[in-house]
Amino acid sequence: MTRSDIRGALRARRRALGVGERARLSRAIARAVVKAMGPAPRGRRIAAYAAMADEPDLAGALATLAGRGALIYLPRITSFRRRQLAFAGADGGQRMNRYGIAEPLRGAPEIRAGTLDVVLLPLVGFDASGVRLGMGGGYYDRAFAFRRHRHALSRPRLIGIAFACQQVDTLPAAAHDVRLDAVITEHGLTRFRRRTR
Repeated sequence: MTRSDIRGALRARRRALGVGERARLSRAIARAVVKAMGPAPRGRRIAAYAAMADEPDLAGALATLAGRGALIYLPRITSFRRRQLAFAGADGGQRMNRYGIAEPLRGAPEIRAGTLDVVLLPLVGFDASGVRLGMGGGYYDRAFAFRRHRHALSRPRLIGIAFACQQVDTLPAAAHDVRLDAVITEHGLTRFRRRTR
């Protein structure tokens, strides 16, 4: 199977959960996210995402973390042509982009990807070695390309957010893939061993 075939199959698997089941599992994932961030996240720079219809919804978890003093950032696409994104403060209002995803308004303060502490990434699929399959645009892989190098900093920690049904045994890794440090599902946090090229 190609990555495109796998992506289609996993998206269908995620849709098959149904609205009620997705909501129940999203609540469990949100609790696991809050637990993983620790009891005192004050000042931590955490990037997340605004969920699309089938993705785990982290809105409640992000509100809890912000209430405990974490600084929350969301991605904003800065170039559709070059498939680039930046991260900006989540508290200054949002608008829908051309993909129908909520993102911070233009002018909201941005933060360099390398200065984030944690990034909670959406995904379509993942495997036991931390390979992440996204929607296919490569936005996150470009934003965190610096993490692929042997001497790269170990931050930000890249944590995939998914339903457990999105895991597969193995995914074909592409040269540009940036592996996850961990994943959070409704079953909690699973860490992956760091691999470098």
